[in-house]
Amino acid sequence: MNFDEFLEIEFLNNDLRDYVYFLISFGIGVLLVKPIRHFFSKILYKIFGNEDESNINVKFNSLLKKPLNYFLLLIVFYISKTFIKLPKFLQYNDSGDVNFPMYFTKIFDLLLLITIFWIVNRSIDFVGYRLKEKASKTESKVDDQLIPFAIDIAKVLTIVLGFIMILGNVFNVNVTALVTGLGIGGVAFALASKESLENLLGSFTIFFDKPFTVGDVVTLGGVTGTVEKVGFRSTRIRTFDKSIVTVPNKNIISSELDNLGVRPVRRVKFNIGLTYDTSVENIKNIVDDIQQLLNDHPMTNQDGKVRFLEFGASSLDIMVLYYVDSPDWEVLIDAKQKINFDIIDIINKYKCEFAFPSTSVYIEKN
Repeated sequence: MNFDEFLEIEFLNNDLRDYVYFLISFGIGVLLVKPIRHFFSKILYKIFGNEDESNINVKFNSLLKKPLNYFLLLIVFYISKTFIKLPKFLQYNDSGDVNFPMYFTKIFDLLLLITIFWIVNRSIDFVGYRLKEKASKTESKVDDQLIPFAIDIAKVLTIVLGFIMILGNVFNVNVTALVTGLGIGGVAFALASKESLENLLGSFTIFFDKPFTVGDVVTLGGVTGTVEKVGFRSTRIRTFDKSIVTVPNKNIISSELDNLGVRPVRRVKFNIGLTYDTSVENIKNIVDDIQQLLNDHPMTNQDGKVRFLEFGASSLDIMVLYYVDSPDWEVLIDAKQKINFDIIDIINKYKCEFAFPSTSVYIEKN
């Protein structure tokens, strides 16, 4: 038996030559997967810029490498399988009513559609990543808030479209009749998802009314922090202890909200308690020096007030009130720290002492 005769040996409805062609074509296709994926990545680099190509490459691989690999392997398999036929026992059953080739085609179509919409969804994430990078370099905060919201909308629409296409093309569902049926049951669905709809409407209210934008420091329901993201259902706030608080959007539009980020200044008020043995002259000097400190400080305005206010239970109380010329939290705490250190130096300068709660006991001798 020569080699040609060997290749003509039939096995499971195919010559061995057919299997060889299948393996060769599939092997070549597998080898081409990486170059083709690299070609796609280069196209994306050119579209979205290459300010930091290493970061883009890492992000691209983390998001799109796996779905692109599966998609290309499915295409390679589809092309390669044209060289072979299904075994006869898998084509029809004995009664002739089971079409195995059709089932294989349906499975392939299902996997192909899943990978396509997987790629589309990950591409949206990649585009969003690049747009958020560009938005972070602009002065406006509106785009920082709008881009994540638009990405969420695009991803939801992609998932819905993918689900409809799978129902129509793989499972032969009458999509038109299905949509009509959903319209009839829409009222019941709306009632069942009332809270979700309220949150969705709340998100649109936040975008159009703009009570805050991403990056603003807000106080809501006893929670103070920086707004990180406004989504369909909720808004994420990063508190100053670095925890994440998720607030439903319907609660935001129905609650009192203090946007600290739009304040031109931040108010600071506290009392300094001096011991009762502090002389009147020293109190006057301390009040004058602290007032001068606030007037001369580069981060405070001229509205600061320092006054000897009252006689406390165990201290002589001096009120300190000033405004820091910045809504930024970091600037505020830095300014407070510097002023507090300077106030301590002033108190020590006059050799006075801070008071603390105490009780005097007088013993009467008989």
